[in-house]
Amino acid sequence: SRQVPEGTGRYVWAGGSCCVYEGGWKRGARHGHGRTLWPSGAVYEGDYSAGFMDGEGTYVAGPCTSTTSSSSSSSYKGQWKLDRKHGHGRQTYPNGDTFEGSWVQGQMEGHGRYTWADGNSYVGTMRNGTMFGKGVLTWSATGDSFQGNWLDGAMHGYGLYTWEDGGCYLGTWTRGFKDGKGTFYPKSCRVPAAHQLYIDDLRNRGVLPDDISTNVLQQQRTSSSSFDTNQEPAAAPADLKKSWRNLSFERPPVKKPSLQRRWSIGVAIDKIIGAHEPSGAGSEPQTQQGSDQNMAGCSSLPILEREYAQGVLISEVVLNKSCLEDSSKKLSRRQSRAAKDVKRPGEMIIKGHRSYDLMLCLQLGIRYTVGKITPIQRREVQASDFGPKASFWMNFPTKGTRLTPAHRAVDFKWKDYCPVVFRNLREMFKLDTADYMISISGSDALRELSSPGKSGSMFFLSQDDRFMIKTLRKSEVQVLLRMLRDYYRHVHTYDNTLVTKFFGLHRVKPSSGQKFRFVVMGNMFCTELRIHQRFDLKGSSLGRSTDKVKIDENTTLKDLDLNYSFYLEPSWRDALLK
Repeated sequence: SRQVPEGTGRYVWAGGSCCVYEGGWKRGARHGHGRTLWPSGAVYEGDYSAGFMDGEGTYVAGPCTSTTSSSSSSSYKGQWKLDRKHGHGRQTYPNGDTFEGSWVQGQMEGHGRYTWADGNSYVGTMRNGTMFGKGVLTWSATGDSFQGNWLDGAMHGYGLYTWEDGGCYLGTWTRGFKDGKGTFYPKSCRVPAAHQLYIDDLRNRGVLPDDISTNVLQQQRTSSSSFDTNQEPAAAPADLKKSWRNLSFERPPVKKPSLQRRWSIGVAIDKIIGAHEPSGAGSEPQTQQGSDQNMAGCSSLPILEREYAQGVLISEVVLNKSCLEDSSKKLSRRQSRAAKDVKRPGEMIIKGHRSYDLMLCLQLGIRYTVGKITPIQRREVQASDFGPKASFWMNFPTKGTRLTPAHRAVDFKWKDYCPVVFRNLREMFKLDTADYMISISGSDALRELSSPGKSGSMFFLSQDDRFMIKTLRKSEVQVLLRMLRDYYRHVHTYDNTLVTKFFGLHRVKPSSGQKFRFVVMGNMFCTELRIHQRFDLKGSSLGRSTDKVKIDENTTLKDLDLNYSFYLEPSWRDALLK
């Protein structure tokens, strides 16, 4: 019979692989305690079973297996099963990140603690190598923390965000963005007993994770290193090559959640209720808080009920008006006066208006375009979906056809550019199709804005202020079509991008008249908050000032009219500049 290794011994694989194993053998397979050295310098020492790493063991990657230029190597110490990390273990990565917790089939799965090299840490459950379920994330540089639910590495569901100064926000998140209603408690304003009972009940029912101890929080806040939200942790070692088997120790990427915006409380409240006169950009009201008031649980700043739509603050209501210096009656008068002073921008397009027929054509064409493509099953875009040829046109006679309805506008031709691309863009921007059609093509008329620019373009605004429509020159349409592929790729990669949101590109040709090309965009000023000033900033100074004779809330100011300094979180500033 053929002789096979048995007992203990040293085995060197032939063929130039230079793999060396020293340890126990059983029936020709590595079994018991042993040590394997790979040509890359990687080493495993621990338990084997039937030829597999199985049991307790320590793996240290060699310099040739690391995908980073860092001199430090990655390592794992813990339990194994069939050559995969399985059970409890601690992984250290070349960039200094660590994870200690549960592993399943080589993936972070279950409860554990992930600590970034800069000191930020997450304690909670993982799935497929990302934050999933309930967990607590703490930022070391700021002391902020988030306790709540996670989905694929992003805040998702109910959660409690706490700032280092004691302020907190209790609400819901959708894939990393505040979404829906929530309650904001400013600093030095103790959470009322009824609200605290509600938070405790959420923890008892498992909606929120259990609170973590003060000692753990203090340890996590001692680091003063910054948190770069754009820099991903360095990748784990590449696959290790064996002559008899390939082992993969690749770590799935762990995305870092972005820092929540640290709202300027004084300015935010002033915009709604005029409670305080701001002392400067981003400053707090000039009100000192005594210890008696703090003990009473109420500061000079009110508790607010806020509502968000995909991270954008759209409304804000004061809950404890007694905490303000002004009486409730005086506040009510201020709010009523502010509501009366708000003037909607632009003029309503009614019958007889110079743009009335054009508006009807736009609304009818968009209704037809969206209604036609929505029932079609969504698919990934292809190269043929981009460019000037990826378009279709349709005749809209007044009496209607088999495909088009009768209408009150003049006969016109409608052209829709890249419909599949813009349909997918609307979905990526989480735009509901019904809301889109009702806002632009519903029973409400559009408003036409006076053009403050030199392009001569016409601007239309939907009645709910959500969408802006701008006419374009032919050359501008060509530029947009050329950049559309890169724009689509950017939006697909960065779901929290700040670039302008494009929802559609169309053309109208009345039977007797010129062609109108226009693009539908998201309106960044769509909010129920009172906007005091608007700026059109182009980064230049030549001719960039506004006539000071007639300036009101709806006047669009320019670069030289801007006399503010803006404060950003360091991580936000770095991300913006990069």
